[in-house]
Amino acid sequence: MAITAAMVKELREITGVGMLDCKKALAETDGDMDKAVEYLREKGLAASAKKAGRIAAEGIAYVKVTDDNKTAVIVEVNSETDFVAKNPVFVEYVGQVADQVITSDAKDMDAFMEETWKFEPEFTVAQALSQKVAVIGENLKIRRFEKFEKQGSGKLVSYVHGGGRIGVIVELACENEADALEELGKNIAMQIAALNPKFIAAEDVPQEFIDHEMEILVKQAQEDPKNANKPANILEKMVSGRLKKELKEFCLVEQTYVKDSDMTVQQYIDSVAKEVGAPIKIARIVRFETGEGLAKKEENFAEEVAKQMGN
Repeated sequence: MAITAAMVKELREITGVGMLDCKKALAETDGDMDKAVEYLREKGLAASAKKAGRIAAEGIAYVKVTDDNKTAVIVEVNSETDFVAKNPVFVEYVGQVADQVITSDAKDMDAFMEETWKFEPEFTVAQALSQKVAVIGENLKIRRFEKFEKQGSGKLVSYVHGGGRIGVIVELACENEADALEELGKNIAMQIAALNPKFIAAEDVPQEFIDHEMEILVKQAQEDPKNANKPANILEKMVSGRLKKELKEFCLVEQTYVKDSDMTVQQYIDSVAKEVGAPIKIARIVRFETGEGLAKKEENFAEEVAKQMGN
C-alpha cells in the first residue's frame, strides 16, 4: 500500500513521534493506522499515544539569553493542566527545550522534532517528548519557538510575566552597548507583555492590514444610526481619525509609555538614547502568550478529582 504524506501526518498527530519513524511504522504495517500505533509503542516510541489526543493549552512560555548576549530564544511548551505547568520536572524539561533551540539550526517545528535530542542522543526531540509524556502522565506539546541572533551592536533583553504565562524578547540596536540598554529593554518588554502591540512602528504596518481595518471602521460608521444624515466627506474624516488612533494602539513606539503616561514609548527611547549618546532602535520583538489561540478544556474541578479517583 502506498504511504501518503497525509497518513504520516495523521500518525504523527496521534503519537507525537517523528515523521521518519511514522513513515517506517506505516510501511512495516502496510498502512494500517492502528497497527502502526502498536508498532511504535512496541518500539518504545509512542508511550504517549493514548494521551496525544488530549488538549494541551496550559504550559510555559520560556525565554533564555546566552551569557554572551549573542543569542536569545523563546519557546512555548504546553501541558494539559496548570498544575503540571508548575511541576519542577516539566519546568526543567522546558528549559532543556530552550537549550536545544539555542544550538539548533532548524527553521521550523518539523525539522526541530527530527533533531537528535542533545540530552539523550539515542532519542530525537520527538521521541524524548514522548518519553516525557509517559513520565509526567499528561499530553505535552512543543508548540513553537523563535530564535534571535544579535545583528550588529546592541542588546538582547528578555522578560517573563506571570511565571511563564507571557514571554518577550526585545532586540535593541545601538552602537553604544551601555548598561542603560538593559533597563530600557526590560521596560519595553514589560510594555509589550502588557499591551501586546502588533507592530513596532507605523512603517511596519502592511497595507492589507490598513485596508482591512478601514473596511471594518467604514462599515461600523455606516451602520451607526447617528451617522445616517452625515455627508460622505465627514464620515471619511471620522473613519480616518479612528484608524489613526487604532494604529497608535497597534504600534509599539506610538503607544503611551505605561510607566510614564506623559510620554510615548518612542519619546522614552529617545531620552535613553540621549543619555547613552547614540541612537537606539527596536530591531525586533517577539511575544508568546501561553495557550493563545488554543481551545481550552473546561471541566468542573470536583468532577476532575472524582475522575482521577476512579469514582
